[in-house]
Amino acid sequence: MSDKLIPDQQTQTRIIRFMVGVTLSVFLAAWINWPLAFVAPVFTAKFLIDKPRLHKETIYELLLALLATMALGLLLSRGITQYPLPLLTVVGLMMLWGYYLFTDPKWNLFATILLISVLMLPFMAIATPGVSVLLASGLSASGVVAVGIFALVHIYFPEPKGEFAGFAKPPINRQQRWHAAFRAMIISFPVVCFFFIFQISEALLTMMFIALLSLMITAEKSVKLSAFLIISNGIGGLLAIISFSILAIVPSIVFYSCFIGLIAIIMARKIYTIPEKAPIFATAFSTLLVLVGSTLMSSGDIDSSTFIRIFQLVMIGVYMILASLFLETRNWKFLQN
Repeated sequence: MSDKLIPDQQTQTRIIRFMVGVTLSVFLAAWINWPLAFVAPVFTAKFLIDKPRLHKETIYELLLALLATMALGLLLSRGITQYPLPLLTVVGLMMLWGYYLFTDPKWNLFATILLISVLMLPFMAIATPGVSVLLASGLSASGVVAVGIFALVHIYFPEPKGEFAGFAKPPINRQQRWHAAFRAMIISFPVVCFFFIFQISEALLTMMFIALLSLMITAEKSVKLSAFLIISNGIGGLLAIISFSILAIVPSIVFYSCFIGLIAIIMARKIYTIPEKAPIFATAFSTLLVLVGSTLMSSGDIDSSTFIRIFQLVMIGVYMILASLFLETRNWKFLQN
């Protein structure tokens, strides 16, 4: 066996930490089942992959994101959703700011939570104005659980001691970051406006996926990146179908948590031992958590919900390919980097 496939001690610790963290998060989300509880395991997995070390700066960033989420929920509960044009203007500006922050490693997680909040809370508050506070509380609770588990597993499965060297600098300069943010807006904002105007609540997952993934396909070779998204989401969808088939046999929270933990340790091994393919496995696992969690905790009709969500992922892939081809064939000056 190749030495590359044999994890060293530090890698083994990260694999175990990832498995334990995700399993705990899945169990708590399924057991308590607060609003938007299925988001907690997704956050936990992302935190553990993106932030391998525990330090106060990470906790500060995450708590700031949760406070921003609650503030946004309170703002939307005051009635701005009754005015479509001002609402879409505010949503667009906050999305643009989120895309800009997303390219900075220091604010990456904050930007992710901000984008989810900006899209989900106003969209749901249009039909039921009072629901924005409930959803903001649920999203914040999921974040608190994720942060707590993130800290806990780092305490019990720590990294080697070392000084925090600070966050890495953005890989591109300020002008390039704004350029990428504007290109992402060209891809995502028309879809956001369409869903907001027609209030297609069944496609909320589609809108959020497109918005979160738009920044990934604004660079060169975006068509190939779109194909990567289709492959990774396809793997996640296939795993979700298999998971539902197995979970239907043993409908137990403990079994469900352990089963997801088993998948987590397999995925973690791939993520940490094959770095060049880590984004595929990380995205596939996040897709699995979203599909399984949102279906089990939000709907009683598992079969139809699963295939509806998988169909939405297929449509996301098609849209991303078409949007990538569109951007790459334009010669507009403001699109040139």
